[in-house]
Amino acid sequence: MDECTGLRERKKAATRLALHEAALRLAVEHGPDRVTVEAIADAANVSRRTFSNYFSGKEEALFHGDTLRLRRLLELVARQPTDLPPWRALTEAALAQADEGYDDPAEPWLSRRRLLHGHPSLVAHQVGAYAAIERELSAEIARRLTGPDVPLRARVLGATFLATLRVAAQQWLEHPDEPLRAVLSTVLAHATPATG
Repeated sequence: MDECTGLRERKKAATRLALHEAALRLAVEHGPDRVTVEAIADAANVSRRTFSNYFSGKEEALFHGDTLRLRRLLELVARQPTDLPPWRALTEAALAQADEGYDDPAEPWLSRRRLLHGHPSLVAHQVGAYAAIERELSAEIARRLTGPDVPLRARVLGATFLATLRVAAQQWLEHPDEPLRAVLSTVLAHATPATG
């Protein structure tokens, strides 16, 4: 039974990735405003209904890669030693993720993402993707805090960290000749709270 479940999950992941890549490709070719769910489904050789089983709309399909990267970041934060100060744990996780090769210029998603960067119709969804992960990140940060107002302090740190990551990503997309790790290090250092 586990083998069937594993195969089913791999097929679902492959379909989701195919839809995401089709959405990115079409958005770069035609502009995000001209891409339809039907066109994405056709490009991925699935039905419109199948598309709807995976994504609520074209924006969610376009940002699936960002969602995966944010989920991976949560995993890396959770793996940091609990005795590290929260901001240091967040910084170490972000830098570890940068070392996983997300800034490889040969990556097709990166060049497509640069072309779509800052498109007005996509900004709200990008902010929404970060906001969706903020609650889970805040819970992870709260595990590392003591003293008064832990939930509030964790939310502030989580929101600050995610805003800092957005700024770093924008800076890096606008200045691609600088390595992602270097940009992240600089931006995170500027945002380090006084209490670390």
